[in-house]
Amino acid sequence: MNNKKKNPRTEAGKRNSSYAKKRKPKPFNSAEKLSRDEKRIVDCLKKHGDKEIASRSLLRETGMKDKAVFYETLRQLQNKGKLEVDTKHKVKYLPFGKGVSAELVSLSAKFGFAKPDDGGADIFIPGSALKGAFPGDKILLTDVAMQERGPDGKVKAVVEHRDVPMTGTLKITEDGTFIAPDASVRFDLEVNAHDVQNAKHGDKVVFKPVQDYRGDWRTAKVDSVLGSGDSAKICSDAIIIQQGIPNVFPDEVLSEAKIAAAREITADDIEKRLDLRDEMILTIDGADAKDLDDAISVKKTEIGFELGVHIADVSHYIKEHTALDEEAFTRGTSVYFADRVIPMLPVDISNGICSLNAHTDKLTFSAIMSFDKHGELVDYDFKKTIINSKVRGVYSEVNDIFAGNATAELLEKYKPAEESLRNAKELSDILIENEKRRGTMEIVSSELKFKLDENGVCVDILPRKTGEAEQMIEQLMVSANMAAAKFAQKHELPFLYRIHEKPQLEKLNSLIEILDRLLVPCAEIKTNKPQTGDFAKILERVKGSTKEELVSQRVLRTMEKAKYAAEELGHFGLALKDYSHFTSPIRRYPDLSIHRILSAYLSGMPVAKIQKRYTKFAEESASNSTRNEIRAVMGERAAEDCYVAEYMKAHIGEKHVGIISGATARGLFVRLKNGAEGFVSMELFDGDYDFDGAISHVNRTTGKALTVGEELAIVVASSDVASGRVDFTPNQE
Repeated sequence: MNNKKKNPRTEAGKRNSSYAKKRKPKPFNSAEKLSRDEKRIVDCLKKHGDKEIASRSLLRETGMKDKAVFYETLRQLQNKGKLEVDTKHKVKYLPFGKGVSAELVSLSAKFGFAKPDDGGADIFIPGSALKGAFPGDKILLTDVAMQERGPDGKVKAVVEHRDVPMTGTLKITEDGTFIAPDASVRFDLEVNAHDVQNAKHGDKVVFKPVQDYRGDWRTAKVDSVLGSGDSAKICSDAIIIQQGIPNVFPDEVLSEAKIAAAREITADDIEKRLDLRDEMILTIDGADAKDLDDAISVKKTEIGFELGVHIADVSHYIKEHTALDEEAFTRGTSVYFADRVIPMLPVDISNGICSLNAHTDKLTFSAIMSFDKHGELVDYDFKKTIINSKVRGVYSEVNDIFAGNATAELLEKYKPAEESLRNAKELSDILIENEKRRGTMEIVSSELKFKLDENGVCVDILPRKTGEAEQMIEQLMVSANMAAAKFAQKHELPFLYRIHEKPQLEKLNSLIEILDRLLVPCAEIKTNKPQTGDFAKILERVKGSTKEELVSQRVLRTMEKAKYAAEELGHFGLALKDYSHFTSPIRRYPDLSIHRILSAYLSGMPVAKIQKRYTKFAEESASNSTRNEIRAVMGERAAEDCYVAEYMKAHIGEKHVGIISGATARGLFVRLKNGAEGFVSMELFDGDYDFDGAISHVNRTTGKALTVGEELAIVVASSDVASGRVDFTPNQE
């Protein structure tokens, strides 16, 4: 095998290329002589002060005629550290001495990485320039300069030390006692024997890092013991702490929730609302769902269909500036683990007063939409309503009805809303066809479903599958979310949009390289501006093949992350110009924010007043909701890894055939049919292999290739629940 010098950037999971050669940094120097074109750009940027400016606007302001010269000059200035260019091509001037505000996000034994507040690329910081910064600290960076492999910098000052709990796994070895931190810190910390709090080897612990006299972080003290690291449930406890996910409601919040939940619907409430209690409305959710926050009704009309999406009117009960509202803002979203849900709102609200239980009057916020026979949205409106759901539907039951497998008893249950259900299916089928014509991508889901025993131990894992009922509800919810965005723009309301920007060129080129190596035709995305439908065609080509899941996941990685914004930028993945999140205010704060703004408009508040009152709120809610969503997703994924490892621990020694799902210089990732993924080190294969840097290891002697997308026989070798890592060995029988 090729033995290359370890790359600190690669070791930290941030880079793939060599960082071994000595570099000559290019620090910012205000006295450095600039070329005429460079000075022209800098002078224009100085006029804007701290504000960003789009590169196209900057080009016009400079008066430079040659675009190629302009962008090359921009690149040179960026390399000199005189300006920043973010992923949206926004340019910002960096005056001398100001520094770059950032957060330290990763710490290794000899270096760290910081994430700039403006969302730019992570900045590499050598250990000698860290000044005692610890992950989570707010720092000010200086001497930030663009190098060949990314930006470098030094810590000028630690602005704010974040004293957040840390979790890790205790290790007792012949060399001493250590804690292997769960995240951010990528080396073991030593623990004195009297600081272990009776923790045993392999236990998950909460600890405090300790600085030595030089300001380095090398030791730690155990604060508390969570339990065995062999338990995925205990590991989930640690993940919740590590990610800073709030999981205990303050007494004041619980008290407000009880008061809100005890509030009865009054005659005044009903008088102010559109009364839909006689409509054929039903909810459809999973069998174990308790927070039923959306219901549907569909009628046939002369032109096509009338769709009603009726959402729990959470904003009626959660008032601004209350403890309930502040807690919901802090949480941002409900978080879902295999053994529990950490709700955004107390159960008195989410499972009680705001749950649209059947045969019960409930206050709702309804999107009323008109579609023609071709499924085109021709009209939409939003109303405060009161409903009484006729049926508590269940996805599996509705799927049986659609498949023609329903019992007479089941058909009788759905009879009160039979017409609505039949119309909903007809409308959703049309919408699905429209979606295909738009070119929406069908990404193969890698989500897993976990089965736990009475002790909370994972005893089975299965790929999560969706049926026709789930697809139908998704289509109807997407329609309501789209209508909400259109409504806000039509009436010029401050708003939160769910945006998904176009993929960046660098990621696109990486995808093209992999597809070419996999011999998957991809001429469509080799154009300058590929559209959503171009990716859909590629996914269609591999449908049903062993490459399907791999290509789906690679396409997904190429896409930008969806997020919330106060400006509508469209949703690339759904191929929609207008999109928001309106349909889940019980579990998502952005939806609750949207309800609040729309409620103000429907109450008659002048648009100018709404803009004054909610513009800043929309911006803050969008930013905070995005951060909280990222936190939740990271926690959920880490917990999933632990549950997979817990399940696989009971299957060590078993032989399986899986699909090679990824390749690195060190080895291969292999995914089994049940969705579990493990790592196979290249050191375990006979012979010497060369890595092509993308998808294959090729045997130097035989020419045999181990390539992503191909089958590989493996044996389950080991499983570490605490880290969520599963290792395989090749089955070379």
